[in-house]
Amino acid sequence: MELCFATNNQHKLAEVAAVLGDAFTLKTLLDIGCTDELPETSGTIPGNSRQKAEYVWKHFGLSCFADDSGLEIDALNGEPGVDSAYYSGSRDFNANIQKVLSKLNGQTNRKARFVTVFTLILHGVEHQFEGIFDGQIVDAPRGVNGFGYDPIFLPDGYDRTLAELSMDEKNAISHRAKALVKMVAYLRNT
Repeated sequence: MELCFATNNQHKLAEVAAVLGDAFTLKTLLDIGCTDELPETSGTIPGNSRQKAEYVWKHFGLSCFADDSGLEIDALNGEPGVDSAYYSGSRDFNANIQKVLSKLNGQTNRKARFVTVFTLILHGVEHQFEGIFDGQIVDAPRGVNGFGYDPIFLPDGYDRTLAELSMDEKNAISHRAKALVKMVAYLRNT
């Protein structure tokens, strides 16, 4: 089956391709000739995911899926949440990480979770799949693997941050993997 993943983020693409395997032919936005900036104005993670998938379906007529993710930190009332990618005012994840660490300075409650929602539009019918990944925010970045907030996110039950895990280890447990596994199971049963 051919599907468009509504992204040009190579890190996300690698994670998704690893879980999908060769049962699906995966196309990116560039592959289908989409150079537009996809809308992300809903104010929620599920809404942003839906907007992106609907854009591809409406403009290109392809079965597709899109995701949106966010880091939610208890002590920050769910921030950065839907604004995770631009938390510092830019897409600079080092600046985003520093803003999180600065706002958490002195906080004892470091509980956090990553949330991902995939929206699949298959032949015009929409489905959503959610993955939640619980952990803690560490005091300083650790590790060089992964991207985004991975260097400061310590998954529950682990002594290494996501950035200290291999891609295979991360793909087996991440929020994106959890949502993706649900979506792939649905696709295989249709």
